[in-house]
Amino acid sequence: MGRAPSFCAVILSAGESSRMGRDKALLPWPPAGPEQTAPGQTFLSAAIRSLSPHADMVIVVAGDNEPSLEPVVYANNASLVRNPDPSRGQFSSLQVGLQEVLNRGRDAAIVTLVDRPPVAGATLDFLHHAFEIAYEQEKWAAVPEYSGKHGHPIFIGREMITAFLTADPTSTARDVEHANQQHIQYVPVDDPFVSMNVDTPADYAALIQPAVR
Repeated sequence: MGRAPSFCAVILSAGESSRMGRDKALLPWPPAGPEQTAPGQTFLSAAIRSLSPHADMVIVVAGDNEPSLEPVVYANNASLVRNPDPSRGQFSSLQVGLQEVLNRGRDAAIVTLVDRPPVAGATLDFLHHAFEIAYEQEKWAAVPEYSGKHGHPIFIGREMITAFLTADPTSTARDVEHANQQHIQYVPVDDPFVSMNVDTPADYAALIQPAVR
């Protein structure tokens, strides 16, 4: 199996953020150390900047929030694609984003969710390297794992992209991963952000308190 030649990053940002009460993509993300973003950034802009060094381009999948995300996306030299029906769920946004990866002529993708702070640059380097090794061993994806929990970003090759795109639209990403588990390399990392979800105001407050002290 040849190594995938280039990556396109995909950030899933089409959710309604109903439990948060505001768009999670636009939550301010203050610095929490030397590898994090500068003040004045958001979860979305931080994700774009984090992934850009590892991908030829970054695609943000939006939904009804497209108008509010556009300024952030374009200011950070990323591209935007809209899920025409985000009510179908997150898997539909994944399929929209991965189809755009193929439309842009790329054979590999880095997929993450917008509702979390960006992982460390060293974590991305480690996952990228792990994927390259695993891909030569007939693996289609490298999935980070922290304290036994799987997370994001995931690195996937053309075969895994195809598996996601050809799955039943009522599926979930987890369903597809379980069906192809023999082709997935789980990669333990020392970065809690890979498995951290920020769904509520309490989650966000707990996250940013150490960063603003």
